[in-house]
Amino acid sequence: MPVLALSDKALEGKQLFLKQAQPGCGVCHSLADANARGVVGPNLNALAPSFAQVQSAVSQGVGAMPAYGAQLSQSEIEALAAYVVEATR
Repeated sequence: MPVLALSDKALEGKQLFLKQAQPGCGVCHSLADANARGVVGPNLNALAPSFAQVQSAVSQGVGAMPAYGAQLSQSEIEALAAYVVEATR
């Protein structure tokens, strides 16, 4: 698999995906670039959500996914959204 060329914002988001968000994103989601194989939430590679979809889901939660709006700053949420979008394109 080729290494993705991620923007600086997306690289920041990757660290959030992997380490900072609690519970961690990969606990529930699959995302190939992050080597995440969660099966509770949607497979992000298959879903390939838009920036706005990721931003909304992370901020407010959706379905069984908790809201991270109180835990992450707006800038961090934007970085996470950039990462998911870039990693799934």
